[in-house]
Amino acid sequence: QVQLVESGGGLVQTGGSLRLSCAASGSIFGITALAWYRRAPGKQRELVAVMRSGGSTNYADSVKGRFTISRDTAKNTMYLQMNVLKPEDTAVYYCFVEARYGSYWGQGSQVTVSS
Repeated sequence: QVQLVESGGGLVQTGGSLRLSCAASGSIFGITALAWYRRAPGKQRELVAVMRSGGSTNYADSVKGRFTISRDTAKNTMYLQMNVLKPEDTAVYYCFVEARYGSYWGQGSQVTVSS
C-alpha cells in the first residue's frame, strides 16, 4: 500500500512563501491526476490545484497566480509552491493522487499565515 507523506507546512508571514511536499512511499503507476485540497477553519474542503496526466493545470480562483502545482517523478513527489501567502490561505492542506489502480490521500499539513 502506497502512502503519501506530506511535509513543509508551518507558520509563515503574510506575503511569504512556502512549499508543501507530498512524497509517495513507492511509485504510483497510471496516475491520472494530482491535486491539492485544503480545508480552512469552519469551511468545507476546497480543491486548490490539480494537474492532469497531460500536464494541464487548474487552480482555484483564490490562488491563481500565486500557487503552482508540480511533480518530480524521479522522487515520487508532488509539490505545491505557495507564494504571496495571505491569512485566507490558512488551512490544512491535503495532497491527492488519482491513478488507474487506486487513489491516495496525504495526511494533511497545517499552513498558518499570520496577519
